[in-house]
Amino acid sequence: MASHDHTLNCLLPLLFIIFISFSHGSPTPLRKLESAITIRKVNRRGPYIGLVTVFETEEDAFLGSVDFRPDPTRPFMDLSGRRFRIGKIHGKKVVYVRCGIGMVNAAAATQQMIDVFNVKGIVHFGIAGNINNSMSIGDVSIPKQITNAGLWDWLNPDKAKGGEDVAYLDVGNYNVPRGDGKNELGTIGYSYEELYSVNGPINSPQKVFWINTTQEWLHLAAGLEKMELLQCVNASLCLPEKPKLVVGLKAATADIFVDNAAYRTFLYNSFGVSSSDMESSAVAMTCVSNGYPIIVIRGLSDLAGVGDNTVRKFGSLAATNTAKAVLEFIKKLPSSHNTNPYV
Repeated sequence: MASHDHTLNCLLPLLFIIFISFSHGSPTPLRKLESAITIRKVNRRGPYIGLVTVFETEEDAFLGSVDFRPDPTRPFMDLSGRRFRIGKIHGKKVVYVRCGIGMVNAAAATQQMIDVFNVKGIVHFGIAGNINNSMSIGDVSIPKQITNAGLWDWLNPDKAKGGEDVAYLDVGNYNVPRGDGKNELGTIGYSYEELYSVNGPINSPQKVFWINTTQEWLHLAAGLEKMELLQCVNASLCLPEKPKLVVGLKAATADIFVDNAAYRTFLYNSFGVSSSDMESSAVAMTCVSNGYPIIVIRGLSDLAGVGDNTVRKFGSLAATNTAKAVLEFIKKLPSSHNTNPYV
């Protein structure tokens, strides 16, 4: 009886995929079944460390900097238009994907990786804009908390502030000359996320402004703070100071590329964030919601609002420094490390 139950449990995911294929009118249910069988074989060789980056510059730096050894029997799987690469880095089993720019892409790719593959946690990495004047281009930040700074209440300028938001951006404060007239754009209120979680009650989301990365992984990452990072793109293009890696700062995410000095100052003064990007909070939120460990590693490629094309000059260097940090972190993870109780 126990053997029968085990066989049934193994077949249920395959039957589910076949059912979905037919119910959605898919012309290739056999291909869906073949994919399900392949995924099952891949997952038997897990668990894996999930790696999620964003766009080509980061991917090129990562694959060019690490000794990624593709799985000899199944080096990749193409799912939903993305290529999930399967292999090893320094003996550690990994599944790697480039998610694409923006929070929807980031959340979708992360959720798919969690749903499809036997991963024990997610390492998310890429480049970011610098918000903190004490940080520099080329530095690498591994934040302890990340917020979605793009969840707004755009308030009616004729009504008083409701007091339910975390912070307010009064657009009129940025009139030039200062205080000249009434700005009809009024005020933006920064709101909370709703976190649905396997660790919380069903259909009762928790209001959160900060998403915490995994404490255990942050402790491991703290050992990277003395690592050597690159200072030069080439012999004629170098940063004025040697880059550093810092663990434990804060980061902001929104579907906005921040290249405005006044807004950079507002973000730092209001939330104390040191970096800004377009994916990290979505990846972190997805992992926390599903109960999976998450760490975010971001290299600083530009100072928002400076306008001197630093991201074009130093973006590849920031991406390479990020890749170096990811590699060193992977080395620190024990081969048998599995902190996820749901795998």
